[in-house]
Parts: sequence; C-alpha cells; structure tokens
Amino acid sequence: MILLKKFLNLLRKFPIILGFIGVVVLFSILTNRFFTLSNFLNVFRQISINAIIAFGMTFVILSGGIDLSVGSVFALAAVVGASIIKGGNVFLGSLAALGVGAAMGAFNGAIIAKLKLQPFIVTLATMAIARSFTQVYTQGRPITGLPSTFREIGRGELFSVPVPIYIMFAVFFISLYILSNTKLGLYTYSIGGNEEATRLSGIKVIRYKVTIYTISGLLSALSALILTARLNSAQPIFGTGYELDAIAAVVLGGTSLSGGKGTIIGTLFGAMVMGVINNGMNLVNVSPFYQQAVKGAVILLAVMAERSE
Repeated sequence: MILLKKFLNLLRKFPIILGFIGVVVLFSILTNRFFTLSNFLNVFRQISINAIIAFGMTFVILSGGIDLSVGSVFALAAVVGASIIKGGNVFLGSLAALGVGAAMGAFNGAIIAKLKLQPFIVTLATMAIARSFTQVYTQGRPITGLPSTFREIGRGELFSVPVPIYIMFAVFFISLYILSNTKLGLYTYSIGGNEEATRLSGIKVIRYKVTIYTISGLLSALSALILTARLNSAQPIFGTGYELDAIAAVVLGGTSLSGGKGTIIGTLFGAMVMGVINNGMNLVNVSPFYQQAVKGAVILLAVMAERSE
C-alpha cells in the first residue's frame, strides 16, 4: 500500500512516466519484437545522443533561455575532434572536441548575458556560424578511419550493456546533483523564475548564464564524440535537427519554456518517450513521412498540457 502511494505520488510529480509506460504497452501489443532486452538496449543506445544534449538544454531552458545552436556545435565539435583523433591522439582530439563545444557555449552565454540579447536570435546566428565553420573545415567531406580504441566509446560494451548508456546515465546523475544540490542549480532555477530579482539579490547572473550555456555546448560535444565513435566517421551534416529533438525531450519532460520549472528526471523520460516512439514506429513499419507528424503531435500535446496547468 505504501509503495503504491509512493508510485502514485511519483506519477503526479512526473506524469511523463505514465506516458512512457503507455507507449511501451502500446508497442508491446502492436509487435512482439518490441518488448525484448536487446531492443531496449538498442533504444537506450539510440536515445543516449539526444538525452545528453537534452540534459544540457534543460539547464538552458530552466534559466529562461533556448539554445538552437546545439546541432551545429555538435557537428563542429565532431569534425574538429575527429581530424585530430585520426592522427592517432585520441585524448587530445577528444579534449579539442569538448573544448570547441564549451567555447561555443560560452560565446553564446556571454553574448546573451552581457549584451542582453534574445537567446533565440543569438543561438540562431551561432547555429549558422558553426555550421559554416564545419563546412569550411571539412570542405564538405566526411572524416573517416578513426582508431579502434576511440571507437569503443560508441560501439563498446561493458557487461553486455553499450558504453553510451553508461555515459548517458553518468551525465544524468551529475546533472541531477548539480541542479538539486549546488548553487549553480539553485541559481539556474532562480534566473529562470525571475532574472531581475536574482540580479538585485546580488547574484552574478552573467557568470551563471555563461556557465549554463557552456554546459549546453560541452554536452553537445560529448554526444558528438559518442556518435562519431559509433559511426567511425564525422560528417559535416551531423546534428541537423538535433536542437528540435532536444527541446522536444525537455518539453515532454515537463520543463516550462518560460523557465524556472522542470527537472532533469523529466527530461530523461522525455528522451525515452521520443526514443520509444521512434523505435516502435520503425518496428511496425510506419512511414517516415508520418513519423515526423506523430512526433510533432506529441510535442504539441505536451505544450498544451503545460499551458493548461
């Protein structure tokens, strides 16, 4: 009885969990290929990319912002890192990729916070800039032939569980701790709730905004390394549309687009719902042309549900 009450309280706090259970049950009925351990591991490996980006996006949206540049930053970090890794220095290449992501995020944060510009416009501009840099850097050609040691990040397994899943949950727990137990987490919510009041209370809003956007860029770069390792190549078209998938996961998870309200737990389940829907529709042979419409409808319903609260 006590466990039931706790479960019901959890569902009231995170209604996205009920949505996740619902889509799992639905696709389990529609196809017997869905509810298997191998398929669930495949789903989690697939969502690890979007989930990690979405965790960074959660920080941004909680602060009242938006980051449309994550897909382009993803691509730029991937090609810069891959070009160095291809030379044999996996550590330096990985560090370079993470550095590119963090630098682009810090640039976004600095412009937004110091010049008080709209995040939508700033990150829309840096989305175009980063994509252009990627094309110039690669001349439109993919970078392939990466060392086998690096490929383990995306393809390796530990106790039969893919490495990307471990990385995803590591980032999840670190993000959860930061938002729940640190000043950065407290001020992220505070800035999103009322930025002016936060500034007047003596909090250095600019510093924290730069940090928040840096986290977003850094996690985009981390997910880029995982996909690059998995595919054994870095493509200049990497990351196209990833910003929309990340925002969708955050919104589905219950984070308010106006900022100040939401959880990283909700984002994880939002990414899981998106992943299950993608996987399930593929298994039941739904046309890709309809899949985008279904995902769009799910996002719209989530936004409508938030507005009705």
